[in-house]
Amino acid sequence: MSVLLTAGQAGDNPQLVPLLDGIEVARPGGGRPRSRPEAVVADKAYSHPSTRVLLRGRGIRFTCPERADQKAGRAAKGCRGGRPPAFDRVEYAGRNVVERCINRLKHFRDLATRYAKRAAYFRSELIIAAIVLWLQ
Repeated sequence: MSVLLTAGQAGDNPQLVPLLDGIEVARPGGGRPRSRPEAVVADKAYSHPSTRVLLRGRGIRFTCPERADQKAGRAAKGCRGGRPPAFDRVEYAGRNVVERCINRLKHFRDLATRYAKRAAYFRSELIIAAIVLWLQ
């Protein structure tokens, strides 16, 4: 699990690279942990061509719905607009698991009300709550 705390007004898309760099998944037989996920499923906030190029360059499958303005821009270009990016509805439905996990994290009062004033304390509370949910 990779957690990155930012200011409330910070955009989601610029934080994707540091978030991906923090991922380490243990291999079943031992060895160096895997640092590249097989796939990333995201919402429309990450639907930017630069994000798609970045993840394609890293060899990561990316599932994200296209924003309406991007569809309109492609349609306005006519035959030069290109093909729409691939979108797997079944894989995108798996994003529901993450949304439900965030909803369950909000049941922890300290996290929901943000009692911790310092980011390090809040991050620690978040990780402990995630461990508690994982152990249940």
